[in-house]
Amino acid sequence: MCIFCKIINKEIPNNTVLENEHFLAFHDLYPKAPIHILIIPKLHVDCFQDVSPQTMAGLTSFAQEVATKVGVDQTGYRLITNNGEDGAQEVKHLHFHMLGGGHIAWDHSHEDNHKNI
Repeated sequence: MCIFCKIINKEIPNNTVLENEHFLAFHDLYPKAPIHILIIPKLHVDCFQDVSPQTMAGLTSFAQEVATKVGVDQTGYRLITNNGEDGAQEVKHLHFHMLGGGHIAWDHSHEDNHKNI
C-alpha cells in the first residue's frame, strides 16, 4: 500500500485542508511555497496517464474549492503533477501540488539548454 493510501486510510496522520467522499487535500510536509497543498483522489490511480476523465472532472472542481478555502483563488497559484519516472514522480499515486501564497518564480534557465534543438 502506498503512503497516500495509508494517509487516506488514516494510518498516517496529515494536516487536512479539505476532504470529501472522493478526494483529500492536505499540507505538504516539506513545503516549497508559503502554501503547498497536496491534492489526491481517494481511489488509487498510479499516475496522470492512467486517470479517467471522470476522476479529473471531480478533481478539477475539488482543487478549485481548495484554492478558495486557502485563499489563493483570486491571487493565483500553480497546480503541478509529475507523471512517471522521467517526469520525476516520486509517489506512485496521482497527486497534484498546489503552490501559492506569494509570487512563484519560474526558472527559465532550461530554455538556454534547448536553443540548438
